[in-house]
Amino acid sequence: MRYLSRSQIFKDYEGAFGEAMGLPLNIRGRDSWSPSHHGKEDHDRSFACLSAQTGASHPDATWRTVTWFAGLSESAVPVYVGDHILGFLETGEVMLKNPTKKHFASITRRLRAWGYEVDWKQLERAYFRSCVLSPDRYRAMLRLLSIFAQHLSILSNQLVVRRDKDESANMARARQFIEKHQAEPLSLERVAQAANISRHYFCKIFKKATGVNFIDYLSRVRVEKSKTLLLNPNSRISEAAFASGFQSMTNFNRAFRRIVGRSPSQFRESLPKLRRSGRNGQ
Repeated sequence: MRYLSRSQIFKDYEGAFGEAMGLPLNIRGRDSWSPSHHGKEDHDRSFACLSAQTGASHPDATWRTVTWFAGLSESAVPVYVGDHILGFLETGEVMLKNPTKKHFASITRRLRAWGYEVDWKQLERAYFRSCVLSPDRYRAMLRLLSIFAQHLSILSNQLVVRRDKDESANMARARQFIEKHQAEPLSLERVAQAANISRHYFCKIFKKATGVNFIDYLSRVRVEKSKTLLLNPNSRISEAAFASGFQSMTNFNRAFRRIVGRSPSQFRESLPKLRRSGRNGQ
């Protein structure tokens, strides 16, 4: 999630989304919580609104929307890595019908009954300045976010294996060694020796730099390599597996599905249809 939130593609999309929709866009981890307006100013929220937003983030296969009593809707769209949820894209504080004085009066009565003391004039101005979208447009916006979430899911593994320009020389050497020798049997000890650091220290800095342990990182590098090889319509899936460093088809299929979210054959079927020259893609 750290890599995704700092990636240029997310920053570009966040800016374009804000300009097009006039709404904030936040990305957060599955087990963390932050409001969609985190870091934005001029947004005071009641306990009821906070409770509603927490409810919006329950894991689901598609987006999840909740509406708190004032009529403001908020949504969370899951970002998957493989077959599990990595985190959520969040946006919200949208009204799906025009605000009215009658509805605002009912809101203030409820808040007064709960014992809230606020600047009622300021609250009224904020209420009538709320973003209003038709239900159809809001659903279209969420479909757009779902497409972007799928794109982030595809890119997530590439971001993990990509080198950080600010990383240490030892980490750079380790990553370069793994990339060069990924098709060979690789042990943690061998890579640590190539990086010129102890095994214990290597484990410590590697997990901190990449967010994953050595075995998982190596699997991800090999899966990325196999995805490139699978672009060739004349190569067999087994050839791509062994050429990328996997020692068995069982391990390859298991790692590929865990990281990509689909089997190698399903991944290949999703690619643009290419003319094959008589060989079976399996």
